[in-house]
Amino acid sequence: MIHHQLLDRMASRVNAWEAANDRRAIFLACYALMTRNMLQAIADERFADAAWVHALVHNFAQYYFVALDAYEHGAGDALPEVWRQTHDLTRTASVPPVVHLLLGVNAHINCDLVLVLDDMLRGEWAALSHDQHASRHRDYLLVNTIIGETIDVVQDTVVERYSPAMDTIDTLFGPLDEWCTARLIRNWRDDVWRQAMDLIQAQDPQTRNALRRMADVRALERMHLVVTGGEFGARVFGYSQRLLRRLKLR
Repeated sequence: MIHHQLLDRMASRVNAWEAANDRRAIFLACYALMTRNMLQAIADERFADAAWVHALVHNFAQYYFVALDAYEHGAGDALPEVWRQTHDLTRTASVPPVVHLLLGVNAHINCDLVLVLDDMLRGEWAALSHDQHASRHRDYLLVNTIIGETIDVVQDTVVERYSPAMDTIDTLFGPLDEWCTARLIRNWRDDVWRQAMDLIQAQDPQTRNALRRMADVRALERMHLVVTGGEFGARVFGYSQRLLRRLKLR
């Protein structure tokens, strides 16, 4: 079994939030499961560059905790707006638990991940060969597979604890909602990679700053779409075709 300081940090927060009935526990409990599976995949040597992926996992988590600390201490200059609104919405009882999950996923992928990739790749990209570029991208894409492997466990061990009605929905719809959720996240992550490549290639500081700010704007747009979809919408199959296209599922 993987034991790691980062997992302990996540578990400590989740336990405290669950004891306080704080719905921020929903996303972080799922994120902890994903992180555990990522660390296991690294240990199992599934990635071409384990050290780089290990750094990605930790830098990614650091963005989450920096935003969380900024939210809790009122440090607005370090807090993306999408995270402020996502955390605020956990105090709204009418928001379904599965929506809380996707709101956290949205903020962390569509805002944080763009910036993490820029941080990690910008300094090395020009010196890497074409094959090394491709290897980085393959490792990045392998994460999608691990996300897909994790979704059923997330649903069974976290989401259904907060929303037992989802068990009935899963019986009716089978694996469709898990497939759609994995597809949605994969498409978001593909979009994030393209945004990161634009950032890396931008030389003008003003352009780079504008692109980094745009990550928060895009995440806010998708946050509002997730909220608009409601509980069935958050399970993805309930969205209209037009909304699915806007969410980047189609």
